[in-house]
Parts: sequence; structure tokens; C-alpha cells
Amino acid sequence: MEAGVTIGPSNFLGDLGGNLGKGTTFLKDNNFPLTKIMVGAHLSVYPTDWLGFRLAVNLGKLEGDDAIIKGKGGLEEARRIRNQDFRSSLFEAILVTEIYPTVFLEEDPADVFHKLRPYGVIGAGVFHFNPQGLDPATGQWVYLKPLHLEGQGFSEYPDRKDFSLWQLNIPMGVGIKYFLSENVSLGIEVIHRKTFTDYIDGVSTNYIDPQVFYNHLSVSDAALAVRMADKRLSGVTRNIGDKRGDPTQNDGYYSFGFKLGFRLGGGDNSLRNSTRCPVIRF
Repeated sequence: MEAGVTIGPSNFLGDLGGNLGKGTTFLKDNNFPLTKIMVGAHLSVYPTDWLGFRLAVNLGKLEGDDAIIKGKGGLEEARRIRNQDFRSSLFEAILVTEIYPTVFLEEDPADVFHKLRPYGVIGAGVFHFNPQGLDPATGQWVYLKPLHLEGQGFSEYPDRKDFSLWQLNIPMGVGIKYFLSENVSLGIEVIHRKTFTDYIDGVSTNYIDPQVFYNHLSVSDAALAVRMADKRLSGVTRNIGDKRGDPTQNDGYYSFGFKLGFRLGGGDNSLRNSTRCPVIRF
């Protein structure tokens, strides 16, 4: 068994922000100035030398902002003019499988002292988010879900279901582990999370009729929803049904983690390694 901690940068990949040209779902639209730190702890079990199962809990933040886009007159202008932003805290619990393919090339897999092992990661998890946006009138951050900014759950838009703040994800990635000693290891890994929601940033589909907010919310909340739903820059023609986001691509996020691990209970291996003969390494 192994227990350990992880810390490193993470970033959001979704509708908001991005770079030149058409928006994509991966690193081309990564915005490094919005990078946040993710921290976590894990407990792993290794039934064999080439296979491990890890339960990890991670905490972090996600952020996106159209204002970071430097428009050059291309397709990115629509996102820059949209002028939406968000931030969200993040909690996730993941259960992943670690696979160490190079173990099969080792003469003595049980001897890990000063070994370097690459590995692949894939699994499943659950995460919680709660997006906030910046109110242009007050400069205060407000939660977006209660405002139903795209008509989610409103009878006028029956195809737009309200979303849950708890969602499933599929973590997948690669890493490399180095054993400082028989019982202590350092690792570096990159894990991308595929999700099944497009509302981490509160943006997914089209603008709705602003009057609909007054049919379902209090007057003050409806006025706030109108401001938050459409923050397009001045001088733009505004029509009901204009594109606000891309519902064909779900949001995602990734992390680059530095891992410190401690093996628990050396058992027979620790006894054998403490008395082993010197090994000539090339």
C-alpha cells in the first residue's frame, strides 16, 4: 500500500476564454494566466508490481474569462465580445487504475530502489463545482445556477434541463515515478478529466428572451439574471436565440501533479531488501 500527497497546477478547458481561431476542447485553448493550484491526498493498493488502484481526493479552483482573449479579427472575436467570466471551487474523488508496462522488462520487479517507472492512469470519479460570475453592475461575484441563465428548468425551454452541481468524470493520463528509497517515491503526472456536463462555466447554448426570467424569479433576481446572461460588449446587435456557447462540446479540466508517496508496511520486501547483496547498476 502507498499513501501520499499531490500538488500542482490545474486549468479549465471549456466555452470561456481560449485563443485565436475556432474554440477547441483541448490544450490549444489553454489560458495559462488562469492557472490554479490543485492539492490532494491519495491511498493506493498494489496487488502486483505492474498494477495499482488509487483512491484520491483533490481540491482546487477553476476559472475562465473571455476578456483574456486577444482578438485578431478571426473566429475568436465572437468569444471575446461575449465577455463572460466564471470561477468555481472544485472537489473531486477519483478511483483510478495505474498500469506500469516497463515492469515486465525488469529483472527483479520487487526491487524498486532508485527505479524509474512510467505509468498510465484511467478511472472514474465524481466532482462538485458551483460556478460564479462577476456582476457588471456591482462588481460582486454571484452564483449562476439559481439564475437559470439559459432557461434551464423553465417551462418555456423544456429541452433545457437543470443541471446538477455533482457530476461524473473520467480521469485519464500518464505519469512517471522515481523511488528515492524502498519506501519513498516522487512522481510527476498529467491527468485530463473528461466530463459529462457543459455547465462548469455556466455557458452552454443560446441566449433566451430576458422577459422569461421575470416569469420564474423574483424581480431583483430576474434583473440580476438579465445582467448576467448577456454581458456582450456594447455596440453588438442582440437577438433572442443568438449563440452563447457550444452545447456539442462538454467542459473539461486537467492537472499537472507532483506526487510524494510513502509505502506502508514493508513486510517481506523490506526484510529482503534490508539484507540484499549489492547490485551492480549500469
